[in-house]
Amino acid sequence: MYATARMRPEQADAMLREALEANGQRFTDQRAAVYRFLLGTTDHPTADEVFTAVRGEIADISLATVYKALETLVSCNLAVKLAYGDDSARYDARTDDHYHSRCVRCGQVRDVPGEASAALPQIHAGEGFRVQGYRVEVIGLCAACAD
Repeated sequence: MYATARMRPEQADAMLREALEANGQRFTDQRAAVYRFLLGTTDHPTADEVFTAVRGEIADISLATVYKALETLVSCNLAVKLAYGDDSARYDARTDDHYHSRCVRCGQVRDVPGEASAALPQIHAGEGFRVQGYRVEVIGLCAACAD
């Protein structure tokens, strides 16, 4: 199960605390602020965008702290890092299997509605290869860029 934006802040903090402690990490206000921001957005922000948003809540947070918090969330399976070839990693608090669409002009990343596994063909990766996951990305132009 993954967290949703409809969670109350105390629920999100409890989920974060449990996941961090299970992975030998400490709960901090900075990590909580980063996690709550990710839960509350569907925009798949970059670390810089997270930093700008969270700085409104914690004025003295540094960009390095945001990067570390994001990587900690990823390592605890509370967020997913979407890395692209142009060094524009984005983060998503939605950790279930789902697809993304990405605009090649403006870089906007959105969740694609629907069940991910229903559209995935059977892939045979080879004798003895154990598939641990997959990533499918739909690329093109968003509505604003297509005009």
